[in-house]
Amino acid sequence: MFDHYLQRWDLTVDGEAFSSLNGHLVPVRQRGTAAMLKISQEPEEQAGSLLMAWWGGAGAAPVLAHDGEALLMVRAQGSASLLQMVAGGQDDEATRILCAVAGRLHAPRARTSPMLVPLAQWFEALLSGAASQGGIFAHCASTARELLSAPRDVRVLHGDIHHGNVLDFGSLGWLAIDPKGLYGERGFDYANLFCNPDADSALAPGRFARRVEIVAQAAGIERRRLLQWVLAWSGLSAIWMLEDGIEPGSNLEVAKLAASALGKGD
Repeated sequence: MFDHYLQRWDLTVDGEAFSSLNGHLVPVRQRGTAAMLKISQEPEEQAGSLLMAWWGGAGAAPVLAHDGEALLMVRAQGSASLLQMVAGGQDDEATRILCAVAGRLHAPRARTSPMLVPLAQWFEALLSGAASQGGIFAHCASTARELLSAPRDVRVLHGDIHHGNVLDFGSLGWLAIDPKGLYGERGFDYANLFCNPDADSALAPGRFARRVEIVAQAAGIERRRLLQWVLAWSGLSAIWMLEDGIEPGSNLEVAKLAASALGKGD
């Protein structure tokens, strides 16, 4: 599946090919530049490739070429990892890096953006499924309705900011990959990091409260508004996990932490 693009874009294979959830990837070089070639038939992934190109390397990995199913982007070559930073006791620094990258992605651009998915469309699963689940899901859904009814600071959104989607690109700095391509209030983009990189990290004693303070300050978001987005996002994520037959334990625990901080019951 790679051969056509290897020839078309003058690429040489530079590592073993592998598959992700929604695509197939192979490390390559283009006239000496380390790159990654990704092929995906998923419309969401293809829309994300258009958005990557639109960002033009400002906050996201630079795109060298793209065409429908194929994306060729600069490959991360730095040695640092946000996952390793969290494991090594540097969660505060990792959180600030995520906020800085999100802020670059949210910066206004003069050119028209590609087609994007409105946040309200993404939250349909939570709004329609919360009633049958009850409990914390009701708080998540009511909070989501409140946020979506009166959005603030509406921007182009990445949609999946977390520790595995922001990589060290060496001299280019920390940059994002794998956007979902959403449109809505910028506060949404900070919520997912509270559930990551894993349950142990997200739920470590004192970690949630510490992250709230850091993100609110670094992103310039009102603390209560941030907590609302964390509550809404955690509920949506948990609903999706239930639909896929996955136990959403840690995400629900994050939702409960946000609800408690907002003064809501379980």
